[in-house]
Amino acid sequence: MITRVLAASLLLASPAFAAVEGKPFFSLYNTDLIVLTAFILFSGVLIYFKVPAKVSSLLDARAVTIRSELDEARRLREEALELNASFERKQAEVKQEAARIVEKAKADAQLVAEQTKADIEASITRRLKAAEDQISSAEATALRDVRNTAVSVAIAAAGDVLSKQMDEAQSDALFQKVLSTTQEQLH
Repeated sequence: MITRVLAASLLLASPAFAAVEGKPFFSLYNTDLIVLTAFILFSGVLIYFKVPAKVSSLLDARAVTIRSELDEARRLREEALELNASFERKQAEVKQEAARIVEKAKADAQLVAEQTKADIEASITRRLKAAEDQISSAEATALRDVRNTAVSVAIAAAGDVLSKQMDEAQSDALFQKVLSTTQEQLH
């Protein structure tokens, strides 16, 4: 019962029922009554022109637009994730291909290095052989020159010895003998 009395006193003490400085409630001096009347009139005008329905339809249209934008954003996000995954796969493939290229380049470089080493060794061997051949040729030429010089010296020495031991008659006879031998061999 106390709660009912308390609730009734709260309703009676509301600002709508308060009078302005001793003036009655239904008076133009009561601003609360004027504001309440203006609010009711404004609400009536809004309802008459179907503003709540228009606002509701605008809000519904906006909700549909937002929903379609969210769907588009989800679709774009999924496409972006697929594209990102595709790029990551391609990046992994490119890394693997680069690793294969590097390994092949290393193997090719090793092969080229080994081939170059073999070519250098072959070139050195050829040059050593050519040098040895030149040395052998030079030795043979030097031996021939020494022999020819020795023969020339020996012939000259023999000629000197023979010229000292031979007289003119022996020389003429030897010359005739050489001349006849030569003629026989030529014919």
